Amino acid sequence: MNQKRRWNSGSEASDVTPFGANYETRGDKRVTPQALARAVSLHLEGQPREALAELNRALDGGEQQAEIFSARGHILFELSEFEEAAKSYSKLLDLEPRHPAATFNMAVCLEKLGRWGEASEAFLRALDVNPDRSEARLGLGVCLLHQEKPEEALEVFDLCLQNQPNQEAAVFGKAVALQLLWRFDEATELYAKVLESNPKFEEALVNLIAIGMARKDDKMVRDYAERLLALKPQSQVALEGLAASAFTASDYEAAATYCRKLLEVAPETFERVFNLGVACHKTGKKEEAAQAYERALRIRPDAKQAFINLGIARQEMEDLKGAREAYERALQITPDLPEILNNLAGLLEQQGQTEDAERMYTKLLAKNPDWEDTWFRVGYLRLDRGDYRGSVEAFSQCLRKRAQWPEAQMNLGLAYWKLGDREMARESFEKVLQAMPESADALRGLAAIAVDQEDFQEALDLQARLIELGERTPELFYNTGLLLQRVGQVEDAVRLYKEALNVKPDFAEALLNLGHAHKSLGQEEEARACWHQALEAKPELAQGYFEQA
Repeated sequence: MNQKRRWNSGSEASDVTPFGANYETRGDKRVTPQALARAVSLHLEGQPREALAELNRALDGGEQQAEIFSARGHILFELSEFEEAAKSYSKLLDLEPRHPAATFNMAVCLEKLGRWGEASEAFLRALDVNPDRSEARLGLGVCLLHQEKPEEALEVFDLCLQNQPNQEAAVFGKAVALQLLWRFDEATELYAKVLESNPKFEEALVNLIAIGMARKDDKMVRDYAERLLALKPQSQVALEGLAASAFTASDYEAAATYCRKLLEVAPETFERVFNLGVACHKTGKKEEAAQAYERALRIRPDAKQAFINLGIARQEMEDLKGAREAYERALQITPDLPEILNNLAGLLEQQGQTEDAERMYTKLLAKNPDWEDTWFRVGYLRLDRGDYRGSVEAFSQCLRKRAQWPEAQMNLGLAYWKLGDREMARESFEKVLQAMPESADALRGLAAIAVDQEDFQEALDLQARLIELGERTPELFYNTGLLLQRVGQVEDAVRLYKEALNVKPDFAEALLNLGHAHKSLGQEEEARACWHQALEAKPELAQGYFEQA
């Protein structure tokens, strides 16, 4: 949303030779005034085209006098036919090379045509004819700005201001030169001076917005954009400035509002439609965001970032087919772009195509070995499919890239445990607890290792810590009950089984083991009642009963 600096010279062909001379003597030849007189009359009656035709007829008739070329240039300039006006003044200068009005007016015509180099030379010739002509010096300064010569322009504007310190156009021109030289403080001061005397100077406000954006000064951008918007409610520069300021401040609701207003002015502008999509996306309006991205792609079908954002929006909307199409279109534009491949791999994983997802992640890591998040996804997929050694490799890579990563450390511990390497698993779980002393997952992992090693007291201590941390799952109560029963604390085990059943009344395994606990305490009737309830909840527990007997 960068704004283009704007300026104008204020140069006009105001010193055109007027009509009215009766004749002019050249040597002993007298020029008849009839053509000029008829042209003046027609011009006074508001018929410039007819006046021009009269002058053209005179030229066609062989009357090649300076006054006719001057008058013709004047009328053509009024009609904004600057190319033809310049040709007339050129003819006049062939006749009178130092004609004061023609030298200046020729320069103005070239300036209007955007022929900045030629215009600069013409303004210099005008100053050679008349060194005191301030408009010529001002025009020269403007042409130098357009040629991206701000240092030279600055010198010219300083000369202008020596004689007229408050000349608005020269002050403004100097401010533009300073802005182009990135001397923003001095430029801002001069723009402020211009606005003091002319608060409605739109170009000064536009350039102050540009300075604010270059400085990333959101308050400056917002203040001057609001002033400009008050003067010109449909100002695109003001709306773009406010939208940019809102984006920087993460005020995406406001950004979306300004983007919509900009689109009312220019509906088919890719950047504005795309920015509307981003603003809507950031505010959670995924459907509107997707519509904006689709609209942006109709304007610019090769915009890969729009396809990527569209894919993300559709994926968040659970439109996985549409998301995949968007990602694949982006890959057609830029094959093997890592960011798109990563998104597509995540989509495949979400669709349950885990083998394809893992292959794509692995392909990405071949070219981007430092992508720790991708290593994490590979580790997770390997752990899920039982490739525990491969999972250890992936999560170890994660921790080499980011040493403090509890989730990767926890998964590394699980992979070691599944491999049967209890010592490495314990080390991993303990590192998780060092970083996160209240990690329930790490405590559960260490408790499981303690049970495997038949260190039931340590397992009980770890289970007790979980309960102290506020975990109230039936599985936790049940497992703690089993441990208590194994160490002979049967009455405590009964209490924990009952806690599990309070949370989950049809927990068949808890009912079964509660029955065993009651039996060991000599409570036969309570035991049989528990076993009956367990069989009702889970009849398959009856399998093997008679074989055991």
